[in-house]
Amino acid sequence: MESAERRLVNERDRLVRLFTPPFDHSEPHPGYIMGYPPGVRENGGQYTHGSLWLALAWARMGNGDAAVRLLTLMNPAEYGRNPSGVDRYRGEPYAVAADVSDSAANPGRAGWTWYTGSAGWMYRVWIEEVLGFRLRGDQLLIAPVLPDDWRGFEITYRFRSTVYEIEVRRADSDEAPLNSSIQLIDDGGTHNITVSIRAMRVKPASPAASAQLV
Repeated sequence: MESAERRLVNERDRLVRLFTPPFDHSEPHPGYIMGYPPGVRENGGQYTHGSLWLALAWARMGNGDAAVRLLTLMNPAEYGRNPSGVDRYRGEPYAVAADVSDSAANPGRAGWTWYTGSAGWMYRVWIEEVLGFRLRGDQLLIAPVLPDDWRGFEITYRFRSTVYEIEVRRADSDEAPLNSSIQLIDDGGTHNITVSIRAMRVKPASPAASAQLV
């Protein structure tokens, strides 16, 4: 994971590469992917729905700080914070782009926006992996992986005709559970639920230890 961070995350242009280096004059020919210029779309740019899996991996390793940092990096709304970001990105700040260029000509430039695959994966990683909101029929599991500086969050969920207003708090005690299961009922009312959960504190090991784990 440390190697992926060093090689794939481009903090300056706010993108996460799918791979690097891109194909250029490769022999044998790798196929259609080299039809794109180096650093564009699948050919070494940020192909967003795949790049999001790096954030997903950090979340599943228990590192909410790293997961949220990458999700924020790839969030299109962040490009609208200043004129230089808007000029570089040139995409809608409210729609996830399928790709962001890592080419020398247009670094950080949005490609195909309104791409539902990328938007769907970004939504799932935020909701299911970081906030830990996992719905299975009428059972709701809350198993968040939060950054260290988050004390909790609130989420409102409509289950058929019933509204659940859920507040999740980070508990200070190590005896608190890591997750909580909620049995959902559809009675047409509004339910206020507070969940106290112990923070998951699994952090990535050193590069040498990580290599052994892989």
